[in-house]
Amino acid sequence: MHPSLSFDQAPPISVPYRFFLAAPWFGVMAGILLAWSGPDAFASRWTPEALALTHLIALGFMLQAMSGALFQFIPVAVGGNVWRPRLVANAVQPLLVLATLFLVAGFLVGRPGLLSAAVPLFLLAVGGLVIAVAIALWRTPATGMTLWAMRMAIGGLAVTVLLGSLLAESLARGLPVPIIELTNIHLAWGLGGWALMLLAGVSYHVVPMFQLTRPYPPWFTRGFGPLLLFLLLAWSGQYFLGDLRWSAAIGLPLLVVFSAYAGMTLWLQYTRRRKIHDATSLYFRVAMISLLAFASSGAAFFLYPAIAVDPRSVVWLGVLAFAGVLVSAVTGMMYKIMPFLNWLHLQRLGAPMSAVPNMKKMLAAEAMTGQLRLHVLALLLLLAAVWLPALTRLAGVAFAASSAWLAWNLISTMRRYQTFRDQIRAVALHR
Repeated sequence: MHPSLSFDQAPPISVPYRFFLAAPWFGVMAGILLAWSGPDAFASRWTPEALALTHLIALGFMLQAMSGALFQFIPVAVGGNVWRPRLVANAVQPLLVLATLFLVAGFLVGRPGLLSAAVPLFLLAVGGLVIAVAIALWRTPATGMTLWAMRMAIGGLAVTVLLGSLLAESLARGLPVPIIELTNIHLAWGLGGWALMLLAGVSYHVVPMFQLTRPYPPWFTRGFGPLLLFLLLAWSGQYFLGDLRWSAAIGLPLLVVFSAYAGMTLWLQYTRRRKIHDATSLYFRVAMISLLAFASSGAAFFLYPAIAVDPRSVVWLGVLAFAGVLVSAVTGMMYKIMPFLNWLHLQRLGAPMSAVPNMKKMLAAEAMTGQLRLHVLALLLLLAAVWLPALTRLAGVAFAASSAWLAWNLISTMRRYQTFRDQIRAVALHR
């Protein structure tokens, strides 16, 4: 295992598990909603269904899974001591679930009261998470760009949630704020400043460790996060100044930075010594290819504005970003993290190494590969449905089925841990 990992500081296994096990069910809900809504959902980014789908994935699937990863990754990988992780997780996770359901319901049924009710819940949940995690990240004696990327990502999460809360209150109460401009800033920080920043920071550690690649070059890790942050600030500044003449001048370099991360990760995968690919590395490859497609499509929309006039163009970008990049990358990471957690916590029970099964026995490779294939099929159907509305319901069913299969695989992993744990405890009692 990686020499810099601090296993002794790992939180109880129930802390990350409660987040991981909840995440796929929001994907199931998103697929069912899309199948129920039909072609109208993809008509524009502003339809109630599109807003609900976006937040089911961003807040339900992604934020749940990434919060669980933070509770595990910060103590083990960067040596940060999260204060009373079980207590914080027990408070944060149900608040996030409830807030997400209120927000999604508010979009769908047009009830301002539900949007307003979601805001304090999100502020409490994310505020508690950000404070607990930020203190751990700033107090750790560790150094390196993984740590700095995670610090910047937590800042990006705070900005994203504050802007989202303002937007929700504006919709609920009719506040005189520039909705479209704030939404574009909110989306940029959510995708770039929070999700991609955290994904990159975690990648610096887990891609070489789990996928057996060479490390990311130091020049890349030193430059990626600060450059991304600078461009996001510039992107936000143009809206606050009311001067959008520089959109392409800022947007195109931002997309180049996205492409650089995707290209570097794919190159590291391609040049690794071990050429056998499992579902987890293939999931990451799907995510990086989707990120390249997102960047290429975004660049085309900047360079040829006539294409971007079609409201479905932004929906296309949304499918690539959320279903293609984020769901794929997060799923691949959960498939690695959960078996690793099983192995780690079984080992900590005090059993001899021979009694602790290796990670490959925690989740069958065939189950992960089958679910990966269904996810790729669902992603292709979702992309096709943007332009061929007749495929929308089928795409929704496929995505719901893929998410349900993911949920079953994660539950199976948890059950394997419980089985081996009980066996080890039984042997210990008989001695």
